[in-house]
Amino acid sequence: MILKTIHLTYKMARRIVILVVGATVMLVGVVMIVTPGPAFVVIPLGLAILSIEFAWARHWLRKLREQISNGAAQLQSNKIEQRRR
Repeated sequence: MILKTIHLTYKMARRIVILVVGATVMLVGVVMIVTPGPAFVVIPLGLAILSIEFAWARHWLRKLREQISNGAAQLQSNKIEQRRR
């Protein structure tokens, strides 16, 4: 009984720590959107931290990765088109 309580307490404490750290990193990234700083690096880092424990963060991180990949592919195809001209 005591071990089960300790295990549940550990899991909840771990989840809270991940939430606080991930949310803090995300908020710093959002602040960096309007102030100088690498916001587009920090925000995905915060999502990656949150995705350790939360499924919604994994989903957002996956969508963000897809958008970055699509944007990079579009940029590369635009460069190729410009070279052809």
